[in-house]
Amino acid sequence: MIQFAKPTVEQFFRTYTITNFAVSKDEKRLIFNTNMNGKMNLWAMDLPETYPYLFAHADESCAFIEIDPKNRYVLAGFDRDGDENYQIYAVPFEGGLPEDLITGDSSEKFFLSNVSEDGERVYYVTSKDNPNFLNTHMRNLKTGKDILLHLGDKAPTQLAAVSKDEEKLVYVSSLANTYVLGFVKIGDETIYLTPDPEQVHVTFNPVFIDNDTIYFITDYDSDFSYVASFHIPSQTFTKELEISGESVGSINWVKEKNVFYLTTSHGVVDKLYKYEVESKTLKSCSLPIDTVDQLEVAKSGAVYLLGRSATVPLNIFCSSDGEEWKQLTDNRVLGVNIEQMVEPEVVTYSSFDGLKIEALLFKPKAEQDNGFTIFWPHGGPQAAERKMFRSMFQCFLNRGYSIFAPNFRGSTGYGSEFTKMVERDWGEGPRLDCIAGIDWLIENGHTDRERLFLVGGSYGGYMALLLHGRHADYFKAVVDIFGVSNLFTFVESVPPHWKPIMDRWIGDPVRDKERFEKDSPVTYLDGMTKPMLVIQGAKDPRVVKEESDQIVAKLEALGRDVEYLVLDDEGHGFSKKENEITVYSRMLEFLEKHQK
Repeated sequence: MIQFAKPTVEQFFRTYTITNFAVSKDEKRLIFNTNMNGKMNLWAMDLPETYPYLFAHADESCAFIEIDPKNRYVLAGFDRDGDENYQIYAVPFEGGLPEDLITGDSSEKFFLSNVSEDGERVYYVTSKDNPNFLNTHMRNLKTGKDILLHLGDKAPTQLAAVSKDEEKLVYVSSLANTYVLGFVKIGDETIYLTPDPEQVHVTFNPVFIDNDTIYFITDYDSDFSYVASFHIPSQTFTKELEISGESVGSINWVKEKNVFYLTTSHGVVDKLYKYEVESKTLKSCSLPIDTVDQLEVAKSGAVYLLGRSATVPLNIFCSSDGEEWKQLTDNRVLGVNIEQMVEPEVVTYSSFDGLKIEALLFKPKAEQDNGFTIFWPHGGPQAAERKMFRSMFQCFLNRGYSIFAPNFRGSTGYGSEFTKMVERDWGEGPRLDCIAGIDWLIENGHTDRERLFLVGGSYGGYMALLLHGRHADYFKAVVDIFGVSNLFTFVESVPPHWKPIMDRWIGDPVRDKERFEKDSPVTYLDGMTKPMLVIQGAKDPRVVKEESDQIVAKLEALGRDVEYLVLDDEGHGFSKKENEITVYSRMLEFLEKHQK
């Protein structure tokens, strides 16, 4: 019989990314952002048909999609080559080429916040004239008049909800990832949604259920986030719904049904619930996947979600009641079925101070096992590795590599106190959590120091550099994907609206000079003795190219074995399919070369 070759790298990376979607009010059109044709563009389906067609051609990443309530236009936010300076464009309702609507200098950002119920007024937030703290405007599409509504100060501030009568506006102000205040403005009056704005907590996802009542998510006075409400006339804060051991991640209000759909997480998976407001009853719903990237609920009560599992790429699903699900997209690995891919084991180990750390352990099929393991510290750092499809993981597993991904302190999904543990401690506690994970792998016979590779991106790239510099004897070789190399230069080079949160997140380079030196990978160049591959997007606005340039130049000056791959048309990630395939093919070649 015919013998076919094992799957190629390209097959795993021919899956496409779906970043976000929107559904028209009449539920006859679904528009989503995807790199289905190799670059990011908007595609659509005319429901109930599920055959996708190109809707708007831009070849750029899209941060938001908003369909006019009366089906006259579509608004979308596109950047340029991953620079994340999104601006607002309009597309005819039947599709076509995006046209400038609310745009400015290429260095400026314009984020859509809200569209009025009649589709005639657009609320947006911009860095124009206030790059550090952001300003909020309202543009009247009929008259062209633009009104400044809120001048951001002290912290980056975004408009998050608008009442139906458009007289009350809810803002969220970010002092840190774990310190986000919510407040409602009525004219010149400002009222905080939580009792004590001086207490560190988060407030997000506000929803008006009527002109006087706001529901939102917060972790005020709690380790896990929950649903609360605020009654504006009485200025009353109320805890509405807490779920023990789970953090609420999103709420979607269905006015016609008087219900909320809400997603929660604890650890590596998500859950979906339906909450009846009047009876205060909570019902668990099924999910077709393990992690939810986006959830939207139509007036009919139909639930649309974008999600994935470890062996299921990003897809969009629909359910009439949150129980029976129909898959609308058919994103799959080319020529590889689910049975050929790998589900992770969820394991727990104790760190240096007794803290319990959860991790995902992926083991290749026995007949494919090459005996080598990849240690993967995730990005963020206030994020988590979860049961979500990564082309890289399944491709490398197919090549025989085991993968270990710990959710070290600072990860999300384990309570707000756990998440805060990385603040002003980027390089000590999380690093030692990683070392404890490596020791656990070795002690339990999963790997040894001659068979362990280190690979990480973003904060994970920073951790890869730091682990390499301080613990090189654990690893065969190292891959750093746009990782921070120097905390002193990093805090100065981030986007302007990030700078107000840097003190709580990382620290102050003057006050914390000693710790910045101790936690900067460039301090440990002498220890970086293993072969290294460094990958960087030239347009990266988060971890700028100079972060990789300096570490590569210093290592080359020391005569170290370092390879450097720069992508001229990418930012903090890979939006273009051919670039993605190039990067991971190069990574595989690098790892295979250093197995000996």
